[in-house]
Amino acid sequence: MSLKEIQDRFAKAENDAGRSAGSAQLIAVSKVQPNERVHAVLKQGHRVFGENRVQEAAGKWPAFKEEFSDISVHLIGPLQTNKARQAMELFDAIHTVDRAKLAKTIARLAQELGRCPELFVQVNTGEEEQKAGVSPQEADGFIEECRSLDLPVQGLMCIPPADEEPSLHFALLAKIAARNGLSALSMGMSGDFERAIALGATHVRVGSAIFGDRAYEL
Repeated sequence: MSLKEIQDRFAKAENDAGRSAGSAQLIAVSKVQPNERVHAVLKQGHRVFGENRVQEAAGKWPAFKEEFSDISVHLIGPLQTNKARQAMELFDAIHTVDRAKLAKTIARLAQELGRCPELFVQVNTGEEEQKAGVSPQEADGFIEECRSLDLPVQGLMCIPPADEEPSLHFALLAKIAARNGLSALSMGMSGDFERAIALGATHVRVGSAIFGDRAYEL
């Protein structure tokens, strides 16, 4: 697979769903990828990337941003409260706001810094114990709490259980977003992004299909 092939599949999925071209944003998940692979994708013109860890992103993206303009880096992994300041200075969007303590920390830091990345509330649609995210039942209340803190919540994010039909989870996320007046949906990955686009995804996270297998030994 390649970036061009994924972009072509994106365009077809948008067209098949009756959506306008570019209505879904491709986030190239560059976590645990060698810098040369990331550089190659940047050279092809792609500018939106996703990282799981603050520390890894801090060692990678400042140099790339000096070489390439208009890069947008999204945090798609869990965020520890003690890393919130660094994350807010580094990332353009955080997809994993999932608890009151983190929301309050981000709100305080936003006042100090005078800016805040775009925020997504992570919803644990499968209610899996090992996964982060608020439960679907808690989502409305937590979104309201974030808004009371003047946080710029753009939308919701989910990672469906590996052994369940993802479309059910995408539809649930879209339903929660709609009733809360949120337009952005961060959902879909390499194996299911066409279904996510069909169900309204605005931000889709694709890694291995663009970069190849992750180099975990690095």
